[in-house]
Amino acid sequence: MHPEVMRDGPGACPICGMALEPRLVQADEEPSAELRDMTRRLRVSAVLTVPLFLLAMAEMWPGNPLAAVLSPRAMVFLQMALATPVVLWGGAPFFARGWASLVSRRLNMFTLIALGTGAAYGYSVAAVLAPGLLPHSFHAPGGTPAVYFEAAAVITTLVLAGQVLELRARHATGGALRALLTLAPRIAHRAGHGRDEDVPLEAVRPGDRLRVRPGEKVPVDGTVVEGTSAVDESMVTGEAIPVEKAAGNRVIGGTLNGGGSFVMTAERVGADTLLAQIVRMVAEAQRTRAPIQRVADAVSAWFVPAVAVAAFVTFAFWATRGPEPPLAYALVNAVAVLIIACPCALGLATPMSIMVATGRGARAGVLVRSAEALETLEKVDTLVVDKTGTLTEGRPRLAVVIPVPGQDEAQLLRLAASLERGSEHPLAAAIVAAAGARGLDLVETTGFRYLTGRGVTGTVEGRAAALGNATLLEELGARPALEGPAEALRREGQTVVFVAVDGRVAGILGVSDPLKDGAAEALRLLREDGVRVLMATGDSEVTARAVARKLQIDDVRAEILPEDKAAVVERLQAAGHVVAVAGDGVNDAPALARADVGIAMGTGTDVAMQSAGITLVKGDLRGVARARRLSRATLANIRQNLFFAFLYNAVGVPVAAGALYPSFGILLSPMIASAAMTLSSLSVIANALRLRRAAL
Repeated sequence: MHPEVMRDGPGACPICGMALEPRLVQADEEPSAELRDMTRRLRVSAVLTVPLFLLAMAEMWPGNPLAAVLSPRAMVFLQMALATPVVLWGGAPFFARGWASLVSRRLNMFTLIALGTGAAYGYSVAAVLAPGLLPHSFHAPGGTPAVYFEAAAVITTLVLAGQVLELRARHATGGALRALLTLAPRIAHRAGHGRDEDVPLEAVRPGDRLRVRPGEKVPVDGTVVEGTSAVDESMVTGEAIPVEKAAGNRVIGGTLNGGGSFVMTAERVGADTLLAQIVRMVAEAQRTRAPIQRVADAVSAWFVPAVAVAAFVTFAFWATRGPEPPLAYALVNAVAVLIIACPCALGLATPMSIMVATGRGARAGVLVRSAEALETLEKVDTLVVDKTGTLTEGRPRLAVVIPVPGQDEAQLLRLAASLERGSEHPLAAAIVAAAGARGLDLVETTGFRYLTGRGVTGTVEGRAAALGNATLLEELGARPALEGPAEALRREGQTVVFVAVDGRVAGILGVSDPLKDGAAEALRLLREDGVRVLMATGDSEVTARAVARKLQIDDVRAEILPEDKAAVVERLQAAGHVVAVAGDGVNDAPALARADVGIAMGTGTDVAMQSAGITLVKGDLRGVARARRLSRATLANIRQNLFFAFLYNAVGVPVAAGALYPSFGILLSPMIASAAMTLSSLSVIANALRLRRAAL
């Protein structure tokens, strides 16, 4: 539960005493060694505790049937024989963790468990082996000291049961990740000359040609090179409608092929696949701590010492003012206070909800990289969105080539594509693809430079060439030309790219980028949710506003550089807004990192995803609305858990201390206190698991 604690093997957290979580989830992961060990201890302890409990209860029955067979001395020795392996062997992990908490001065729930069961068992052993050493006030009316072996054993067994149930529940929270990992098939069909070869998935390498047959799962990430089909990507993206795939389309490992067959080229394999990255990002998110966890941390810092003081005060009160035998009453009530106040529910309240929520988000195509981002998203009132790749498909197509008089259109495109071949920008891909479709032969470029937010420059066939926006032309001192046609293209929503040769404008290229399906609906949902939407793009003012009109975006910041986007975010934050940024490119990374919540498109660049706290697998902005619903559900769940944990302790500790005794004559048995403590933890776990069914 404490992400700063890392070990090279399983064990207990030195801060809270709970079991450490594995950093990576495996598809065929078995229950943890600790779960197996605790289960074994529970079974043995339960077998010994049941007869011990019945033996202790038999003493209260009228005409105790065992009195004729066993002497009182023999009965307490039998109780000690049954209780000793339960407490000392079954409860050994609790004593070890309790001692570790004292050594590290980080008191936790195991401190209280060790003190409570240790006090009950140690006192009972002393009462059996050396009764004369105990004060007379510890002696029952019959003249012998009372023993509490059954209380120590039952408490230990109940705590073991709680640990087993908790470990099982925590193992179940990784079920969503294990389910994702099992999406990838174990075998891939490597396409060869004349026949296919079945190879283990681990043997697939980038560049391999793989055949995907009807009804099979796609083995790795790659690109279709032959054939067509419809692929169901809902298991990764959450979208139920199959996506048509043909040559040139990308496919995701783990998705389900429909009725067609195709051959693909493997590109990302093993840990580099989208599926593996999803699992890794969610696993990392499950180890992060939400800011709301600070409430529980602050309380836990003084909670255990306060409970120890409360137990001491309870002991002192009953020892001086309690009925006969006063010290026996004092011991029982002090132990009950120690047991019922275990902060297990408090420690589980936030981490359990975060773990379940991140798994639920992964199934809906919303990857949460940090708990802080998930919590903050609920408070966001302003969303800054990039245009290309976020609101639009990010796969631009060259629409028009307009050369200046005297220039050849094909030569202009050939020069521009040769220059852009060294760039990874989506606009560059559109220009190069258009040149390839026209059969133009491209040439090598020397001195290539990428100028972020402005364009590219280089030397093509001995001529100084530049391609980019108006800002780049101004920096190069190129004389303006074709402003009229450029403005007309911008009003149509096209992005205008200027081509300059030897310091003069040689022509313009008009690139169109269709709006993403669902972009308008996503922005409508966000506006209805009270979120202000602002578009920030490096594209021209006219083009940006043309897109904004279609999407009903009122606030537009165009022709800005990457650092300007981050400055826009800073100004909004300075004005008191909680800002989220949605983007997909390298130029969005500074703004994504600066925002209160960065939201990256899963279809974008790796640096964008690394800079963001949340990633939308399919790049669909409707995922932002889903993420906000997940945020609200998670925070509500955490608040419910914390409220219940605080309420439980606020009521339980006074009752265990004997607050009801003066008016109702009711005292809380340490065994009942232990059962209540276990149930409180299980109620928190059960409430957190409800998030697996949250509607997004």
